This record gives sequence, structure tokens and C-alpha cells, in this order.
Amino acid sequence: MESPLNSTMLFILFLGFVILISKGLYILREYERAVIFRVGRLAKGLIGKNGPGIVIIIPLIDKLVRVSLRTVTMDVPPQDVITKDNVSVKVNAVIYFRVVESEKAIVGVEDYYYATSMIAQTTLRSVLGQSHLDDLLSKRDEINADLQRIIDQATEPWGIKVSAVEVKNVDLPQEMQRAIARQAEAERERRSKVIHAEGEFQASQRLSDAANVLSQNPAALQLRYMDTVMNVAGDKSSIILFPLPIDLLSPFFKNTEPAKAPPPPEDPSSA
Repeated sequence: MESPLNSTMLFILFLGFVILISKGLYILREYERAVIFRVGRLAKGLIGKNGPGIVIIIPLIDKLVRVSLRTVTMDVPPQDVITKDNVSVKVNAVIYFRVVESEKAIVGVEDYYYATSMIAQTTLRSVLGQSHLDDLLSKRDEINADLQRIIDQATEPWGIKVSAVEVKNVDLPQEMQRAIARQAEAERERRSKVIHAEGEFQASQRLSDAANVLSQNPAALQLRYMDTVMNVAGDKSSIILFPLPIDLLSPFFKNTEPAKAPPPPEDPSSA
């Protein structure tokens, strides 16, 4: 018959064994990977290797670090940037990245999240400082592509893949905002004047063509004249004045002129 002391010792040993096993049992999700250090060196798990699923390590000897493989969205704080044409602006951005090699992300850099943030800030100031203000406002896609390429190259040794970088806001000084507004207003006024002048030019061309056609066919001019009279006569309250060419009235003027007196007869004595 076992003594109570032996039973207690067995229970304590069993409980300690369960606790020890539980310390070495990990369940990793699909988007997680494990980086295992065994006596300071990189190693694989006893079961499940590095995940996902169940990963078993040697308790008290191995140390497990979880690494997420999901895409991380990071806000880059606003940076004071002086553009190539000496305009001071404040720019912020957003960067999308994820870990593709978990061991490099843990061994290659102390804190990959902080390191990526720092390299993004410095790259943002460097790239935008080499651009003109007009390019910064109009060529946003090209600048985003340059930022993504440079940051991705810098973070590649850390096992980080930068998928996209987007410049969010460009805060301009009040003086520059007013200057841009005046420039836009002048540009719109210029376009308006150009469109108006183009319309006047086309209208003058059409009038010149119409004048050439009417000059070649006087009957067309008379028809046009009658059409204009009919349009004016549509309003009953209008008083219509018919301008007539003076040539049409000249025969009447000739009939109303007084007859000229005959010249006096010649005096025979003067001969």
C-alpha cells in the first residue's frame, strides 16, 4: 500500500511535468511563424518546425519568438521638406510592408518595425527634397514608385517586403497657396480669352465665306434681305423701315424735275 507521501510526490512530479510540457507547446496561426533560439542559436521546433499549427520546443532551453506575416500599414509622421525649388512643405505618407523572411526580421535588425519607420522617414525627406513643387503636386505616382523602390531595397536584408508607399498630404504655406490660387485663376482667364478669340476668328471666317457667296450671286442677297424682313415682321408691334437703294428711286426723281427753259434766240444784229 502506497504511503500518502509517495502519492503526493508523484502528483507533484506529474503536475510539474505537465507544466513543463505546456511551456514548450505553442499553437501558431496561419499568418504566424516561429523563430526558435536553442542555446542562443537558430533552430527548428521538435514538432511542427516553425509553424503554422502546433510547435513544440524544449522547455527552459529553447526560446520562441512569434512573427506575423500579415501586411502592416504604417503612418509616416509629417516631415518638413525643402523642395528643389526652395519651397518648404510638410509631407506625410503611408507605407505598406510585410515580413517575408521571419528569421532575418528577428536576427537582421533589432526592431524591424521601428527600423522600417526610420528608413521611410529619411527616404521621404531625401526623395522629395530632390523634386520640384510642381512635380510633387502633379507627378505623385512617379514619386510613390521611387519611394517604394528605395525603401524596399533598404529593407530587403531584414526580410521585409515593401509593397506600396503613398504620399498622403502636402501642406503648403499660406503664401504659396495664395500664389497657386492666383496662378490657377490666371490660367483659367487665359483659357477663356483664347477660347473667345478662337470663336471670334471662326465667326469672322464664316462671315467672310458668306460675303463671298452673296457677292457672287446678287439674287441670294435679295433672298437674304427678304428673309430678314420676314423675321422682323413677325413682331406686330414693330415699325419696319425699308431701306431702298437710291438707284431704284432715280427714275422718279427724273420725272419730277422741272423742264429747262429753251435758250433765248440769237440777236441778228449781233451777227
